[in-house]
Amino acid sequence: MAKKKRIHWAECQTFPHFFEPKYHELLQGFPLKGKWHPDFFSKPSPITLEVGCGKAEFTVHQARKFPQRNFVGVDIKGARMWKGASIALKEGLQNTAFIRTHIQNLPLIFAPGEVEEIWIPFPDPQPNKPGERKRLTSPNLLEVYRKILHPNHLIHLKTDNRPFFEYTLEIIARDNHQLIYATDDLYASDFNGIVKEVTTFYEAQWLAQGSKIHYVQFRLNGIG
Repeated sequence: MAKKKRIHWAECQTFPHFFEPKYHELLQGFPLKGKWHPDFFSKPSPITLEVGCGKAEFTVHQARKFPQRNFVGVDIKGARMWKGASIALKEGLQNTAFIRTHIQNLPLIFAPGEVEEIWIPFPDPQPNKPGERKRLTSPNLLEVYRKILHPNHLIHLKTDNRPFFEYTLEIIARDNHQLIYATDDLYASDFNGIVKEVTTFYEAQWLAQGSKIHYVQFRLNGIG
């Protein structure tokens, strides 16, 4: 399995839509920051990020459905992104990109207001208290997102982990962010949209075990 991952990672590095900038390169100035259009994407629409994208199911699905929009999958594990990146390449999806980097580096890659939407599908819930700062809806990472989000933005969280779902709701309420929608049982709710159209690899496993899927949609305060 480790050998297969190395092969996939190496193959990703040959893809024209896969980026793996070193930190010192980011400090020197990432060339696409503020210039994703027109230097990479041909269409001037805002960017949707899939953070902790894994196999990038949301990125690929939305890129197919919305060819006028631009989508970027971000993860620190390059081999995970191989599936989504290879599908996008095979299908000629010109509105996709994939970046291997730490989430904290996003403001070095995107300019203020360059990202309109963030999807966080089934992240590691980091259940131990010392891991709180790594939770993808923790206050410190929400501040990272703030630096790149458009005023008219949305953040989506989809998770099977109820404590993580409740933690996110607590952070939204505590810091006066705008809660737009939340449900602790997505597939029993009357909510419709992309969030129900995409079943990730991990979600399929949890659904098979009878787990409920939780969903939160919100907007950060004080942008714009």
